Amino acid sequence: MAALGGSVARRYARALFQIGVDQASFETLGKQLDALAELYTGSPDLRQTLESPVFKPSEKRAIVEKLLPRVASSRLVHNFGLLLLERGRIAMLPAIARAFRELSDAHAGRVRATVTSAEPLGAEALARVQRALEKRTGKRVLVETAVDAKLIGGVVARVGDLVLDGSLRTQLEIMREKLLN
Repeated sequence: MAALGGSVARRYARALFQIGVDQASFETLGKQLDALAELYTGSPDLRQTLESPVFKPSEKRAIVEKLLPRVASSRLVHNFGLLLLERGRIAMLPAIARAFRELSDAHAGRVRATVTSAEPLGAEALARVQRALEKRTGKRVLVETAVDAKLIGGVVARVGDLVLDGSLRTQLEIMREKLLN
């Protein structure tokens, strides 16, 4: 069932993305769609209300119409949000936003990376990691950072399916395996 949901989410995302490309506004649409998805995922009460059969469709629509101007200035995103609500697909909003982001990144020739380190990286170190990842992937890299004290030192970079592990923890594990063999 999850695969079917992902397929439906990609179809909705692709339809909105194509309109955005045609209107040269896909970046703006993506930001607004992300903001709407964040609002939805960030409020359990909102999710419960919009997904509940207890509330009338007109009540749900009134709520969404009141919230939309706060996160999206585009009439297209407003209509898209209302369409998802009317079709009973509002719960797919986070997956649709994720699929839209993937389409935008591919179209713009960029990839997203998560760089995890034992301590927060300084701006210079982060820039070096970003340049190295861009050289490795041949694409512009958008870096998100995370901190995991268990790494001890070094960094772990994830770009799609590619994992580059330069953590001290992994190097110690490799050394331990070599010593035991």
